[in-house]
Amino acid sequence: MAFANLGAFVRRLEKEGELVRVKTPVSSMLEISAITDRVSKGPAARNKALLFENVDGGDIPVLTNMFGNEKRMALALNVKALDDLNRNLAKLITPELPKGLGPTVGKALELFGALRSVGLKPKMVRRAPVQGIVYTGDEIDLDRVPILQCWPQDGGRFITLPTVITRDPVSGVRNVGMYRLQQHDRRTLGMHWQLHKGGAEHQRKALESGTERLPVAVSLGGDPAIIWSGSAPLPPDIDEFMLAGWLRGKPVSLVPAITQPLEVPAEAEFIIEGYVDPAESAPEGPFGDHTGYYTPVAAYPVLHVTAISHRRQPIYPATVVGRPPMEDYWMGKATERLFLPLVRLFLPEIVDMNMPAAGVFHNLVVVSVRKRYPGQARKVINGLWGLALMSLTKGIVVVDADVNVQDDNEVAWQVLGNVDWARDIVVQEGPVDALDHASYRFAYGGKIGVDATSKDEQDGYRRGWPERAVMSDDVKALIDEKWASYGID
Repeated sequence: MAFANLGAFVRRLEKEGELVRVKTPVSSMLEISAITDRVSKGPAARNKALLFENVDGGDIPVLTNMFGNEKRMALALNVKALDDLNRNLAKLITPELPKGLGPTVGKALELFGALRSVGLKPKMVRRAPVQGIVYTGDEIDLDRVPILQCWPQDGGRFITLPTVITRDPVSGVRNVGMYRLQQHDRRTLGMHWQLHKGGAEHQRKALESGTERLPVAVSLGGDPAIIWSGSAPLPPDIDEFMLAGWLRGKPVSLVPAITQPLEVPAEAEFIIEGYVDPAESAPEGPFGDHTGYYTPVAAYPVLHVTAISHRRQPIYPATVVGRPPMEDYWMGKATERLFLPLVRLFLPEIVDMNMPAAGVFHNLVVVSVRKRYPGQARKVINGLWGLALMSLTKGIVVVDADVNVQDDNEVAWQVLGNVDWARDIVVQEGPVDALDHASYRFAYGGKIGVDATSKDEQDGYRRGWPERAVMSDDVKALIDEKWASYGID
């Protein structure tokens, strides 16, 4: 069932034993981040969502780590397990595999058309809890919001879990993204949308078309499916609120913004409205990022705030990113599970895929494939590098269909044993994530593909591939029957 708002999700987490209320006074400057970091990296039994009820002496609680394990992430997206996302989306695709690029693209469009057709487009409402209290003009003050400073060398306080809403200044199509925002002062924010993101594309179009002001709305909170939808790597013309509606089984309620020509989630906790001058930029950063390193200072657009509104008793949602494992891993895992059927439309031989936590999304993707012909692993590697944001992946590893790609130890065993490092790798240059500090040029660097599949004569391997040493099924069944008698347990 859909959650009406963030408060409803908090109550569900508490009912499930997945929430800790922290009543001790805490500071939004580093302390909340340090607590969250320790909880994220600690024992599973301690990994809970954290609701800090006394922050800086104010009356606005701060929620962190709400997506911080598989159970909470699944609850947020209205499924019992994250693999249900894969199965549910696959049901919208007819079982016949397309043949050729044209039919494949058509099948992808059919998928998103199906999302449109299920009647879960956003709906407009006249009144919204998020507009219970409104500040405009001289009343605007971002210091009213308990924005966190997460790491000691951060450039200041950062909004870390926003839903950023813009419209294409030419086509009018809405984009919903998740981009951090640095508080510059009481009335301006640094807008960190990277060059590969939808918001940055809207800024470029605004600059090219002579648009002087690009309207922006920043939503904080609401149904957690709406929050997560901003991180989903959808095609440019697909409304993320439509995906959120499908996930929650109920349309997203939107209300007109107060000072900008945009629609915003009616059940959010906060809305920050404003505009970006597409020709204006200011230094933003540094910021302790999900790579585990500080992103250096760079020039990014400035969001001029024209209104702040919030519920009468709001909760401020935040995430803390840094060296994995942290909460954003589970947000990425949900993306991986949900979009696997779409990847299979273009590369049907793929069985499963995994983005390990240590790879921080863009550094490593492991896929298992049903291999049928020579060079198929290389075809998959290059196919993934040509597929939307997969193009930013620095490393792709391909293993056989019977390898459990979700088991990092099994994958490492296969790779280290099955690869001839002189013959089974592909190295090339191409686009990489803007946060990649290892590339010698910004957003452009080296990439590697590894064929860790078993080989035979069709691959030019003439030695005879060895058979795996495994115990026979009858012996395993025998010891299962006699296990209690051995006295081992």
